[in-house]
Amino acid sequence: MNSCAVVELGLLGYAEAYALQQRVVALRKVQKIGDTLLRCEHPHTITLGRSGKIGNLLAGENVLRQKGVEFHHSDRGGDITYHGPGQLVGYPIVNLAAIRRDVGWYVRMLEEAMIRASADFGVVAEREAGKTGIWVSGAAGTRREKLAAIGVHLSRWVTSHGFAYNVSTDLRYFDLIVPCGIAERKATSLEKLLARGISLREVAERVMQHLGTVLDLEMREVPLQQFRQNLIAAEATIAVPAECATLAAGRSPA
Repeated sequence: MNSCAVVELGLLGYAEAYALQQRVVALRKVQKIGDTLLRCEHPHTITLGRSGKIGNLLAGENVLRQKGVEFHHSDRGGDITYHGPGQLVGYPIVNLAAIRRDVGWYVRMLEEAMIRASADFGVVAEREAGKTGIWVSGAAGTRREKLAAIGVHLSRWVTSHGFAYNVSTDLRYFDLIVPCGIAERKATSLEKLLARGISLREVAERVMQHLGTVLDLEMREVPLQQFRQNLIAAEATIAVPAECATLAAGRSPA
């Protein structure tokens, strides 16, 4: 069983997290670093994926500014989504060629890990045909609601981006968008479904455990400081693009 380093980044801006992903992906492609899962929360942020439609952003620039919400285009798959505090964001950067060369299977496994984690808390989450993410039954007479979203990117079979699982997310921010471009559906959270508070850390541990099982990876937590040192040491062994060198010089979130 191969191992996967799990790194807790805490609350981190979307642009900083994306820059860090790029660094790890570059090193993973040349096998200078092992499989890695970056785990974080983002400040209030809306992202638009490669297949997204800008019309699914319902708020103008002034409204976003007033609410303190950033907007970013993203090279992940999928449409539009919201990230914010109380949401578990996972960015697995793994060499899928060493696991299984099947993007559809990989997305299903991300879903499976979150479905199993939800079940650990007594919540029945399911897939829905033709859609990604995991879904739960809404109130009587209403459509299913989305508990977690998925959007991935692959380059030479190395994955990036990943999943966003609503734990204690402020769901009002989803009113600023048409979530995932599906007008008739709403987002929900684990806290809302359980009608009680819940620790993001507790949910994260369950998701990581199940992700390791479905991908056949040994998940091991690596302290942020150690990860930072490992990253810089690995980058020192290869030709690093100028923008990465700037990050390594001291302005990197990791």
